Amino acid sequence: MKHDFPDYGFWGVALVNATIFILFAYSFFKPQTGRDWRSFGAFSAFLVALFSEMYGFPLTIYFLSGWLQSRYPGVEWFSHDAGHLLEMMFGWEANPHFGPFHVLSYALIAIGFWVIAAGWRVLYVAQQHHSLATTGIYSYVRHPQYVGFILVLLGFLVQWPTLLTLAMFPPLAVMYVRLARREESDAIAEFGEAYRGYMVRVPGFLPSLSRILAISHDRAGEGRP
Repeated sequence: MKHDFPDYGFWGVALVNATIFILFAYSFFKPQTGRDWRSFGAFSAFLVALFSEMYGFPLTIYFLSGWLQSRYPGVEWFSHDAGHLLEMMFGWEANPHFGPFHVLSYALIAIGFWVIAAGWRVLYVAQQHHSLATTGIYSYVRHPQYVGFILVLLGFLVQWPTLLTLAMFPPLAVMYVRLARREESDAIAEFGEAYRGYMVRVPGFLPSLSRILAISHDRAGEGRP
């Protein structure tokens, strides 16, 4: 069966979008070590796969077209808007660019980049002084930059899910967790008990409510005359 894809085939647009977001992430993350470059390279590969389907060729829609057309016959699945699968499948009667999943994706992506940037600022100062990064966002979680990358990837996944990016996301998340564990081993070797104590106080990836409340209480106390 032959299909025309009038809303796709824009490989230049795909390249420009992938390049913009990769450079944007680079400006926040600033990879330096081989480990940094591996994590950044995996992130970049995810974006290339994403934008290739978003503007180049709708591989996921092509593979699922039979099932989608029979399940949702009122949708023109080879239109560009239909690539917002979650919006289409839940039947939101709105422009998918302003639908709830798209708005959620924007929030996740924005928060993710903010977390990466906030983590880099603290880490850079700590590296300059050869000390532990424990202030700012590092007082809430030990690996904010990896948390940021996962949030950005999750945001794009919510916005434009594809078979390839769905398959890539779990291994990427596992890779970031493993990289974090290796960083912890290096930090223990360099800082010893100081880092072990930091690990006891601060969770790795998900900030605990008790930790947030404790920091808020301490800061409120510092603000009192």
